[in-house]
Amino acid sequence: MDNKQNPPILEVDNLSISFQMYDGRFDQKALQIISELNIKIYAGEILAIAGSSGSGKSLLASAILGILPNNATVTGKMCYNGQMLTPKLQKRLRGTEIALVPQSVDFLDPLMQVGTQADGHKKPFPTQKRRRFFQRFGLPSGIEKCYPFQLSGGMARRVLVSTALIADAQLIIADEPTPGMGLEQALDTLKMFREMADDKKAVILITHDIDLAFAVADRIAVFYAGTIVETANAHDFQIGPVALRHPYSKALWRALPQNEFESIAGVQPYAGNLPKGCLFAPRCKCKTPRCMQESPPLRMLRGGEVRCFCAK
Repeated sequence: MDNKQNPPILEVDNLSISFQMYDGRFDQKALQIISELNIKIYAGEILAIAGSSGSGKSLLASAILGILPNNATVTGKMCYNGQMLTPKLQKRLRGTEIALVPQSVDFLDPLMQVGTQADGHKKPFPTQKRRRFFQRFGLPSGIEKCYPFQLSGGMARRVLVSTALIADAQLIIADEPTPGMGLEQALDTLKMFREMADDKKAVILITHDIDLAFAVADRIAVFYAGTIVETANAHDFQIGPVALRHPYSKALWRALPQNEFESIAGVQPYAGNLPKGCLFAPRCKCKTPRCMQESPPLRMLRGGEVRCFCAK
């Protein structure tokens, strides 16, 4: 799809997130988790965000929705449909124009029946729509009268996905929506997100499972140590390393079981101990002395974006 003719629904520009943490007994320091992050998401597309645990993917979702804890400091700019995404606007849009499918089933209210939660607090309640989604997810009749503790983890997650779909939001943020589901249910869930995108909505799909993302996403943004190192068309990941740009994206592709199932040495750096220069340089076979000293900017390359000096 060609997005150049339309403005993005959501634009995140140079976003950084840090937390005030105690260092020792009384001293405080700012622990920066996300640094200089940039994304755009357009109506009619699914942007999948991939990366290892601890890279900051879920924090991005919380920042967009304005639900970070009080000790968080956010800098940079976020715009929704051209409007600055202020705390007041975030509060107004949450659950209406921007919907979240959270990673944890603890987001369900333990004291409320799941049918009421899925319908929302608006009147008239969209009961028929909720029943249709519950049936499509294979949830049994009568489950709407159950409380969250009466559901299995997979059932609770399907209720959460239904809640976001019922809201009819313009921007859907799905944070790991498929764990606990069988393959058929997971694919059907992603198919529904694809249908929503085809209906001119925008979907941010946060996932560890790149394979599933290939099936539905238009673009894939790769997270590493709190920033995006590459954004590429999903088709580039299907082609493989020759079409990808960043060494970490290529390593993710090679690590897939159907490919070389090859791991790379080292670990993702801890947010409190980030290396100087390129964050991936300590693990990169292509690094140069410049990579160890300077942080590479995000640049356009072969129809995608990459944060790497050596990418060609």
